[in-house]
Amino acid sequence: MLFDWDKLVNLKEELEQEMGRADFWDNPEEAQKVARRVNRIKNRIQSLNSLEEKLEEGEVMLELAEEEGEESGLWNELEETVKSLAQTLEKMELKIKLSGKYDEKNAILSIHPGAGGTESQDWAEMLLRMYTRWAEGNGYEIETLDFLPGEEAGIKRVTLLISGDYCFGYLKGERGVHRLVRISPFDSSGRRHTSFASVDIIPEIDDEIEIEIDPNDLKIETYRASGAGGQHVNKTDSAVRITHLPTGLVVQCQNERSQHKNKKMALTILKSRLLKMKEDAQAEKIAELRGEHKEIAWGNQIRSYVFHPYNMIKDHRTGLEEGNVKKVMDGYLDEFIEAYLKMEAGEGSKL
Repeated sequence: MLFDWDKLVNLKEELEQEMGRADFWDNPEEAQKVARRVNRIKNRIQSLNSLEEKLEEGEVMLELAEEEGEESGLWNELEETVKSLAQTLEKMELKIKLSGKYDEKNAILSIHPGAGGTESQDWAEMLLRMYTRWAEGNGYEIETLDFLPGEEAGIKRVTLLISGDYCFGYLKGERGVHRLVRISPFDSSGRRHTSFASVDIIPEIDDEIEIEIDPNDLKIETYRASGAGGQHVNKTDSAVRITHLPTGLVVQCQNERSQHKNKKMALTILKSRLLKMKEDAQAEKIAELRGEHKEIAWGNQIRSYVFHPYNMIKDHRTGLEEGNVKKVMDGYLDEFIEAYLKMEAGEGSKL
C-alpha cells in the first residue's frame, strides 16, 4: 500500500479539530505549521482519490470495449487511460521514496556564479530562470530572500525560499556545480566559453529542530538593500548580514521591509546551513571509515549543459541525457529529478 488510508483520514480529522479551536491562531507560527501539514495530507488523499477514479474509469472502459469487440474505438482511449494511470502511480511511488528526514520541508535555493565575471553571472541568471520556471510549473511558492545583480549582466548571487509539499525532497539532488558550454553572447569573436555556477539546496529548518547558536558567535550587520524589491528597498538599512564567526558562514536577507523579519529569516537560513554542514561532516567521516574518497572541487560538475557544438544536457551521476535543451532551460527538470531520486533509492539516501 502506498499510504495507510484510514490513518491519513483519521490524522486529517484530528488536525482539523485542532484547527477549529477558538485559540488555534493565538500562536500564528504553530498554527501555520499545522495548516501546512493538513494541506499535505489533503494532497495525499486527493492523489489517492484521483488514482482510484482513473482505475474505475479504466475498468468501465475495458468492459465496454470488450462488449463492442476488437473494432471498438475505445481500445485507443483505454490505452491512453492505462498510460495515465501508470504515470500517476509512478509519481506516487516516487514520492514514497522521499523518506529522508527533511524531504517534506521547504527548500532554500542559492545560486553563485563561478570565476569568469559576466559569463558565469549570466549563466547563474539562466539557472535562476530555470528553477523559477520549474517551481511555478509545480505550483510552488517562490520568495526572493537575497538578490545581487551583476554589473553588466546576470547575477552575483541569489537566494530563494521555495515552499510546497516535499519541495526539498525533489530539489535536493540539484545541489552541486552546473557547467555550461556555449558560444558566448559577450564575446565579439564568437568563441566558445565554459562557465560554472554552484547551486546549493538546504531544507528550511523550523523551530522544531533545535540548533544551538551562541549569540556571541554572531556578527550582525545591517545595510541598505539592492536589486529587486520595490521602491522602498534602498531607503532604510533593512537588509541583514549575519556572519557565524566559528565557521565563517555568511547569510544575507533583504527581502522584507522590516529589519526584524530579515534578521529572523537570516537566522533560519544560518540554522539550516549549520545543520547541513554538520550532516555533511558526518557523511564524510562515514565515507572515510568505509575507505571512500570523493574530491570536492569546483570543476566536479554534477551536470553539463552543452549548447555548442551540439545540444545536450547530461547528468554525470545518473547518466541521463536530454537533447532538448530549451525544454530543460524552460523548467522541465522532472526527468533529471526523478532519475536522481531513483538512483538514491537504490543506494540509500544521503540526506
